Amino acid sequence: MIPVAAITSTRRSRPAPLLRGVIRTPYYVLTGGLAILFLFPLVWTTVASVSPRAGTAQAEGFGFANYLTLADYQAGIWQYLYNSTFVSLVTVVLTLLVSGLGGYAFARFDFPGKNILFMGTLAILMVPYATLLIPLYVLLTRVGLQNSLFGVALVLTMFQLPFSIFMMRISFESVPRELDEAALVDGCSSFAVLWRVLLPAVKPGLITVGLFAFLAAWNDFMAPLILINDSNRMTLPLAIANLRVQVQGIVDYGATEAGVVILALPCCILFLLLQRHYVRGFMSGALKG
Repeated sequence: MIPVAAITSTRRSRPAPLLRGVIRTPYYVLTGGLAILFLFPLVWTTVASVSPRAGTAQAEGFGFANYLTLADYQAGIWQYLYNSTFVSLVTVVLTLLVSGLGGYAFARFDFPGKNILFMGTLAILMVPYATLLIPLYVLLTRVGLQNSLFGVALVLTMFQLPFSIFMMRISFESVPRELDEAALVDGCSSFAVLWRVLLPAVKPGLITVGLFAFLAAWNDFMAPLILINDSNRMTLPLAIANLRVQVQGIVDYGATEAGVVILALPCCILFLLLQRHYVRGFMSGALKG
């Protein structure tokens, strides 16, 4: 039988609900303040996009005239959404394919120059983004991919690969090698081990890499600016930048704010849907011993 004094001391050692609330108050205040700090610009932009403003399509009252202006700009908002979606999806597919195979090779195979090649891949991160666009422009012109959405996707994929390969390597390394050995004993090939065993195990890492690739491609402005010269093939950020300045350098704030809302909406939805996997992907290699 447990003594009553032991039960009483155990109960007293636990903090009271009021005390726990007091201890957690700074945490709630800090996280709430950060949430307001990050959400306020988006909320303000959304409200401003439908608010009346002189010199914009929505001059009086609240409405969606700014969105209509954006929808009717040159080729139309749907064409620019299609262009951005195509570039983003191709970038995600190519990034997942190459980084998945590359991360698997770096994590599971030993070959001459492995570490040097991996460090050289990571060294690309230290090269300024803009300095490579002109050489890539010349290269894409020679192979017939300049002014091509697929060419823009290839360039964006190249800049995503260093981080993505690093991310996939630590994701694969966090999976015990015993799973590979058991699958090989059962008769699986190296590719079958990757497809049937390892890829399901590194799903959070794949989602993290894909999310990063999508966000980078969806919001990128510099690469389409250099590589695209056809107004019908512009991505949404480039189209919004061109719409922003109208006649005599007057800034159309209403249409710009409407464009920012449309740009941010897919990113927010994807992040909210995938945030659980996103956090797990970043933590996949944190506890590797």
